[in-house]
Amino acid sequence: MSILSIILLILLGIILLLVELLIIPGITVAGIGGFLMIAGGVFCGYYFHDTTTGNYIFLGTGVTVILLLVLALKLKTWQRFGLKSTIEGKVSGIDKEIIKPGDEGKTVSRLAPIGKALIHDKLFEVRSDGIYINSSTNIIITRIEGNKIFVETKN
Repeated sequence: MSILSIILLILLGIILLLVELLIIPGITVAGIGGFLMIAGGVFCGYYFHDTTTGNYIFLGTGVTVILLLVLALKLKTWQRFGLKSTIEGKVSGIDKEIIKPGDEGKTVSRLAPIGKALIHDKLFEVRSDGIYINSSTNIIITRIEGNKIFVETKN
């Protein structure tokens, strides 16, 4: 096997490793294939040529891989492929003028302990204090903490 074909094998492996690192998340065929191609190229350098040539190929491969990884990370190449948008929305609190403790409603779904309830003809996510409340049960709001509405069954 010629030196040129060994170098091409190693370069292809390095390209696959960079694709794995920068584009494809996780451990995929590209990363495993890239590693195997690099290892195969170094092995072929030792197997088909003398030890000195094998050592040069091994050291050259190591230096090249390290330099390319440092260069790719230093130039922030990976940021070009990342998502840049930010989420600016937030969950609004509950308008305490619309509902307040003491208001009554009816469950639309089973509260186990969180579910849906209809209060003043509007659908809200409500929660009980750890008890299960069946659907179509009359409820009363006991307290409101932030955006959480706590209810209990109406007697």
